[in-house]
Amino acid sequence: MIDWNILTFFIKISFIVKLIILLLASFSIISWSIIIHRIFIIECLNVRIKKFETKFWSGIEINKIYQDILKYKSKLIGLEKIFFFGFREFSRLERIANISFDQVINSTSRVIRISIDLELETLDRYIPFLGTIGSISPYVGLLGTIWGLIHSFNKLGNIQHVTLQIIAPGIAEALFSTAIGLFASIPAIIAFNHLNISINKIEKIYNNFMEEFIEILYKQNYSILRIKVKKDVKNELSKTDV
Repeated sequence: MIDWNILTFFIKISFIVKLIILLLASFSIISWSIIIHRIFIIECLNVRIKKFETKFWSGIEINKIYQDILKYKSKLIGLEKIFFFGFREFSRLERIANISFDQVINSTSRVIRISIDLELETLDRYIPFLGTIGSISPYVGLLGTIWGLIHSFNKLGNIQHVTLQIIAPGIAEALFSTAIGLFASIPAIIAFNHLNISINKIEKIYNNFMEEFIEILYKQNYSILRIKVKKDVKNELSKTDV
């Protein structure tokens, strides 16, 4: 149900203050749209991260994991996407003959780092705008307050007997602008801080995963080398016996 007292009050206020209030209301609508959308994205991402981590550490070979996610590579997000691009680069370079393992790892690490940066950039989209709304909205509201007071004092210039009933509408008009500014600013600042903390946590997960993934690749290469050395030794012993 519409509060007709507020609507009537809004109609009576000065044109400039109306514009400021409408601007602040637009800021509030935009910020809440960003907040709801980003929270939904981050929650879905956290679910996908946990699901992939469970699969990654379940003991399944990384080749099998790569083949599984290859089936839906266009829908990959988060750790899945980072792993996909990293392991694809590793597999590509490993097949090249004249390249050292350190070069393979360095190139793989670089690709993973680029993937992490791109994922974080996508995740951080629109969030800086929340910080902007949160920081400028109180000042925009203050501008409306000052304008409202100036408008009220101009009206009082020709009045000899000033009463509370005369000055109250002007003061209310001025304070209403401040209230709308705070209403737009406070949720934006809270959400800005909360979302940045969530993104920082996800960034730590990505960085930890990169280190663990590279360590697994090192161990995998070490195991392959040991098997190769054992085969070479066995072949040499066979030749000696003959």
